[in-house]
Amino acid sequence: MSSTAVLTAAVHDALPQTQCTRCGYPDCHGYAKAIAEEGVAINQCPPGGAEGIARLARITGRPVIALNPANGHEGPRALAVIDEAWCIGCTLCLKACPVDCIIGGPKVMHTVIDDLCTGCELCIPVCPVDCISLVNVTAERTGWRAWSEEQAQEARSRYAFHQFRLEREQYEHDERLAAKAQASLDDLAAHSKITDEQALEGKRAVIEAAIARARARKE
Repeated sequence: MSSTAVLTAAVHDALPQTQCTRCGYPDCHGYAKAIAEEGVAINQCPPGGAEGIARLARITGRPVIALNPANGHEGPRALAVIDEAWCIGCTLCLKACPVDCIIGGPKVMHTVIDDLCTGCELCIPVCPVDCISLVNVTAERTGWRAWSEEQAQEARSRYAFHQFRLEREQYEHDERLAAKAQASLDDLAAHSKITDEQALEGKRAVIEAAIARARARKE
């Protein structure tokens, strides 16, 4: 393993794993990699707060600096709470939650599993009826005083499974598109009696177009 990879792993281990994206990166690993490979500042993680910056300073050998206010402020850990009376079951919050701590189904009320919520706040902006609010669950405790190593590891594992699930669903979706494209081409070939060479070229074009559309939707 390269020295950069070792540093990335060490920095990643020191982050709180809330996956909130407030650091400006898509997840904690993305931020860790940017610190190790690009020299990005170590003061961009509000959930980690001052203690988090001190941890990163020890790992990277850089000086301790104040949290960048552009990324947010250190504060108590919040818990997302869904107002059941207003929830319309749109499922958008389920898709937004990086640790799959919201349960529910289409057109039925959703609820948050309190012990698993990281307080990332990503479910709030996607709710079309503004039925999700944040509740302070750690009083005056902030940063790592409001979060534990055990909670960080649980969140990390759940995020990894969340990513695996999304990739699996995307793969299955692409496979279905390709199968439909193949079926359409086979039907076309049966009725138009096109040559094998034409069929192969047409198959390739249809499948590539289907996969391109799937990727575009994902992006």
